[in-house]
Amino acid sequence: MDKRLLCFGYGFSARALATRLVPEGWHVVGTTRSAEKLDGIAATGVEPVSWPGGDLRPLIEEFPNILISAGPTPEGDPVLAELRDAFEAAAPKMRWLGYLSTTGVYGDHQGGWVDEQTPLAPSTKRGLQRVEAEAAWRAVPGLPVHIFRLAGIYGPGRGPFAKVRKGTARRIIKDGQVFSRIHVEDIAQALELSLAAPAPGEIYNLCDDDPAPPQDVIGHAAQMLGLPVPPAIPIEAAEMTPMARSFYAESKRVRNDHVKRTLGWRPAYPDYKSGLAAMLALAES
Repeated sequence: MDKRLLCFGYGFSARALATRLVPEGWHVVGTTRSAEKLDGIAATGVEPVSWPGGDLRPLIEEFPNILISAGPTPEGDPVLAELRDAFEAAAPKMRWLGYLSTTGVYGDHQGGWVDEQTPLAPSTKRGLQRVEAEAAWRAVPGLPVHIFRLAGIYGPGRGPFAKVRKGTARRIIKDGQVFSRIHVEDIAQALELSLAAPAPGEIYNLCDDDPAPPQDVIGHAAQMLGLPVPPAIPIEAAEMTPMARSFYAESKRVRNDHVKRTLGWRPAYPDYKSGLAAMLALAES
């Protein structure tokens, strides 16, 4: 295997993947918009590159494995908008391209189950942008695209504990509301397995085995910390940003059978309780 990976958008999931790959001898390049982050990225063993701003065409031509974790904008996918010609030219010799999408592409199913065969029916602008970005990447001739639809991501530094400790966590109640989640380490595991066994054209849902109401997660986190469980607030009475409210516009349970069957993936954290326990143990170690 050619152990070179170029990451467009060196964010939470890309960092988790690089943490697994760098010790195995991979040369990982990660892009960032912030010059202040360059040194921090380099300290992890990843080669940092400023983008947008620099010319990444030579790297696209050179690197056989590319991860796209940069999100779309109302104008479309930012990577394709600037570099589509480079991807078209490099496609014949590219080995693997992973695109990190979202289960938001399925829209609202009122708590029902969805899988990779479920028709796409996004109910938010962000979900529609993801549907359009997925289609744009898959439309590049010859590109070995793999789509990963991620449920709500959590992990070290991104979870309910800080808000519970600060007393700012809220248990917002909406009847029938349920989400699927995924620990960032389980995303990284799936990406690593896919890199080892490319299957261009595949689509994988990445989520744990335990869809749950959001208020249950907050309540469990409070109990783990030995703190009072935040009071329940009906969604009609909750003050929320438009972004936060959009998450409550959709309710669904996501199936992960396909990625288990095809890649042999098994989540290290099959439910939020095991994931939160690992996070708390890490924070207190």
